Amino acid sequence: MISSAIISGSGAFTPPNTVTNVELCKRVDTSDEWIVSRTGIKSRQLIAKEGEMTTVDMAEKAAQAALDMAKIKAIELDMIIVATVTPDYRLPSAACLLQNKLAARNACAFDLIAACAGSLYGLSIASQFISSGKYKKILVIGAETMSTILNWSDRNTCVLFGDAASAAILEPSPDPEKGFIDFQLYSDGTHWQDIWIPEGGSKNPVSADTFEKKGDRVLMNGRETFKFAVRALTSAALKILESHRVSIEQVHHIVAHQANLRIIEAVAERLGISLDRFIINIDRFANTSSASLLLTFDEGKRLKRFKDNDLILMLAIGSGFAWGASLYRM
Repeated sequence: MISSAIISGSGAFTPPNTVTNVELCKRVDTSDEWIVSRTGIKSRQLIAKEGEMTTVDMAEKAAQAALDMAKIKAIELDMIIVATVTPDYRLPSAACLLQNKLAARNACAFDLIAACAGSLYGLSIASQFISSGKYKKILVIGAETMSTILNWSDRNTCVLFGDAASAAILEPSPDPEKGFIDFQLYSDGTHWQDIWIPEGGSKNPVSADTFEKKGDRVLMNGRETFKFAVRALTSAALKILESHRVSIEQVHHIVAHQANLRIIEAVAERLGISLDRFIINIDRFANTSSASLLLTFDEGKRLKRFKDNDLILMLAIGSGFAWGASLYRM
């Protein structure tokens, strides 16, 4: 019998260093009003200095919180999936480093890159392995030290992001009506230059002038990204609801990637629902890329926003573009 996958435990970690918009204005030519009006962001959590805390360090803390909630030990894990664009090293994978830190020696481990959609893609993979019966306990991580790949003189990008890690433990559901109902994933590689890092890969390896040009830092076409994200997330939401003959009125909560409050507001308007159906924390954490989705889910879980049998719609979009939607029954 095919089993659905449930999230038996979730966790999150953000570094203790809070950087407000006012403080950020000392580093870059911007203002609190400019940032809030365009993004909804008021502060973000950042590592205090590069190297002080890594992606895997944060991932370990989020993972342990999820393991504690699920009441299992790391040695019981069958698989570890880490979604990140900021691994500690190019080699080995962040997942293998995390496996070592957790002493989860029975788990296979690998990374995936889907940027801000990373957690959703990771959940999709884990859910399929659980449903197949191949594995019983899978750890999915979204973790980013975005501060290490930002150009801190570019106000169009550096104000948008924060550092964080989030985690989920997936296990077979004892109730076939609970857990993940479906995932629908999409990509459009024609927009690959709308959010990208020009140098540091095999196409344009690091050179003598890479750091002077900031070629190893994120570049973004904000206007095109905004328009595409609104269209794509709205379409993904409507398609997955239609395929299961579910109306938006039957959805209790929407857990969406926290990229920009204006994107969330535009999607809510197009879906014909109020903003209070969304769990929102972008004002405090900014865009934490692959960590965002599960960071938001964990907050909803710990604040007891979710009730038994609640239907949750998950939405995320990231560089690539890669995006998707999922339906989950609590």
